[in-house]
Amino acid sequence: MKALVTAGPTVERIDPVRFISNRSSGRMGYELAAAARDAGFEVVLVSGPTRLEPPAGVKLIRVESAAEMAAAVKAEAPDATLVVMAAAVADYRPAQTLDHKLKKSDGELVLKLERTEDILAALGAAKPAGQILVGFAAESEDLIANARGKLERKNLDWIAANSVAEGFATATDAVTLLGRGGETVELPRAPKSEIARAILRHVFPHPPAAPSQPIP
Repeated sequence: MKALVTAGPTVERIDPVRFISNRSSGRMGYELAAAARDAGFEVVLVSGPTRLEPPAGVKLIRVESAAEMAAAVKAEAPDATLVVMAAAVADYRPAQTLDHKLKKSDGELVLKLERTEDILAALGAAKPAGQILVGFAAESEDLIANARGKLERKNLDWIAANSVAEGFATATDAVTLLGRGGETVELPRAPKSEIARAILRHVFPHPPAAPSQPIP
């Protein structure tokens, strides 16, 4: 069985030296890829720019922008049994990307932004029968309500809701898993490697390596 995992931020360029991004380290996505590999999946990891070493035995596709991530994910998702979208994809990008450095002036600068494609919604709309689609909701307020709404709007099977009120690029995490059947699973704060394995145990309890065994 194939598992597709996304990780890291995207980078949306303004000019050759400036860009819009976020503080995602990519660690949760990389830990999820490692956990899926250990469970016996053939893993494809689509990653935005990070400083992390990719897990051994995982196919890595490096991307930079949201558009590049969308293209890679759409190519890999149709035959994946499990898709886990852990990347922090930019919602907006500069409407115009300059091929030269934008020079400083005395006045204010107004940067026009346009929406990027909603990759998760596109996957939910095209989800084949039998595929498990998992999203993430990083919120600073109304965590459960916002995550539940995202789960329903985007036709997900599960969503992992985590608060970013205390920061984004941390070594640990606390997650609330919400299922489309109304399930709620609290995963208390722990190293991201432990959280990743706990997520997989709940969203895919019978991995390909050992159908009768739980994910370690």
